[in-house]
Amino acid sequence: MISASVALRLLLPLSAITVAATDTQIRLQPIDTQVDIEGVATAASSQGKNSIIQWGKCNDSNLDNTIPVDCGYLELPLDYTDLESNSTLNLALLRVPAATQPAKGSIILNFGGPGVPGRESLASAGQLLQIGTGTTLPFRCLEGSYELGSFVSSQVLPDITQKDALGRLWARGTIDANICARRRNDTGRLLGTAFVARDVVEIAKSLGEDDMVRYWGFSYGTTLGATLVAMFPEKVDKVILDGVQNPHQYYHSQGDFEEWSQTDEVFSAIFVHCLNNPTECRLAKHYKTAEELENAIWKMIDTLKYHPVPMDRYIIDNTAVNALIQGALYATKYWQNLTTVLDMLLTNNIDKDVMMDALRNIRMPLDEDDLLPTTDAVFALLGIHCSERSVRAKTYDEFLPTLHRLYNTSRVIASASLPGCMTCAQWSMDAKERYEGDFRVHPKNPVLIIGNTYDAHTPIRSARNISSGFKDSVVLEVDGYGHSSLRLPSACTLEKISAYWSTGAMPLPNTVCQVDSPPFSNITWFDVIKNSTFGTLDTRIDRNLDNGLDKLRLFRR
Repeated sequence: MISASVALRLLLPLSAITVAATDTQIRLQPIDTQVDIEGVATAASSQGKNSIIQWGKCNDSNLDNTIPVDCGYLELPLDYTDLESNSTLNLALLRVPAATQPAKGSIILNFGGPGVPGRESLASAGQLLQIGTGTTLPFRCLEGSYELGSFVSSQVLPDITQKDALGRLWARGTIDANICARRRNDTGRLLGTAFVARDVVEIAKSLGEDDMVRYWGFSYGTTLGATLVAMFPEKVDKVILDGVQNPHQYYHSQGDFEEWSQTDEVFSAIFVHCLNNPTECRLAKHYKTAEELENAIWKMIDTLKYHPVPMDRYIIDNTAVNALIQGALYATKYWQNLTTVLDMLLTNNIDKDVMMDALRNIRMPLDEDDLLPTTDAVFALLGIHCSERSVRAKTYDEFLPTLHRLYNTSRVIASASLPGCMTCAQWSMDAKERYEGDFRVHPKNPVLIIGNTYDAHTPIRSARNISSGFKDSVVLEVDGYGHSSLRLPSACTLEKISAYWSTGAMPLPNTVCQVDSPPFSNITWFDVIKNSTFGTLDTRIDRNLDNGLDKLRLFRR
């Protein structure tokens, strides 16, 4: 729960959905399983009296049955721009009922991605966040094991001097953009954020409460939230944007440059805190300074590019290590495992089981069964983001300025972000509706914006950027390393968020919350809540929240 005194029910659009005869589209999230509902009934007693959403039991083996959840559907327009069409989609919803009834209202959640399968994540985090989202059918461009394997094997991470590899990545982007246009042209223009913002407003209306929007978005969910606020400022009751993307670059740039502006700084901090915690970080024994240690790791990564390590039927190269690093940048809880793996590679003393677990935890495809979910996650992101970008590049040479800017922005992330940027630059499907405004509005009620001091994926400058356009909004800064406030256990943050949802109280400008979980400390949200005045959580919630957050990081770029 957010607070023992705040009875709020949180929902999340499970995701987008099947329409007419097609089975290959998404709107909010990518889809991994069908949700079946038993005992469907209108939930007027626990929801708004005029709710038109029917709720029932969820029959989905992927949902954690230790958390109470309900599933439902809402019929919505497939294409908001075609006023003469009768085509609809059935939006799958999942809710975690408030612990205290009657509930004060419902909060709609989006975990980001775009394309994160949030249903399992919400159900996992249920009692702490009380929210959820899910899915039905994936935006799937590739078919068959050959196409899937070819795509995965093409995802190399060249440095800026490897012009041949960069050229091949551009060609791969051409292939992917063309395949998606050919196979998904009927639905590929219906995935845009503006449509989803309209979906959220329709959900709020259908709950039978007050028609006002209560929304909490993380990462890409902040771009959705910012678009929602900008398009419907009069509908804002309470909105939190947490771990903020720069929406201007999201829509109008060939690369999300500001997203990666702090990435290298956070990566360097791993080695500083490693040396400060030598009993928890095996790498600390090798060098006396953080700079020496980081330089040694970069040298090792460069060596793996040309001399990868064979391990059974797998190859550990710079691409694999980069993926491990990216995964660890989401939260300090992953730093200990990352430094253990880096130590094994640095000393050439590899524990196969530890390495396999590390690769599996970042969803590295280790067998044929992994190929489909891995590529589905990637193409869900491409299907949404590429259709929203307003700029394209006709040739590789035209794209080069973006390439150079990415490499100048971040050594850690530049090459990893290139495949998606190159594909989007050649995308031929435009979203049917795209928000074209400047994100300068006066919402009916103030928006709370949260940014971490050190965020490798969404730096706090992006939070301040969007706050400057939303009148009366406040930025709450959380002083720690991680992506969104969910990654930084903090009693202060919990107090501020709880007060906002309960009464609309805003933090004072320039408020900074300290975290209660320093790097390498292994302190969790459960520990923070247990030692605070915010009530109690079952021990399984701590495990489930961690599992839910682990799933979320797998589906970011």
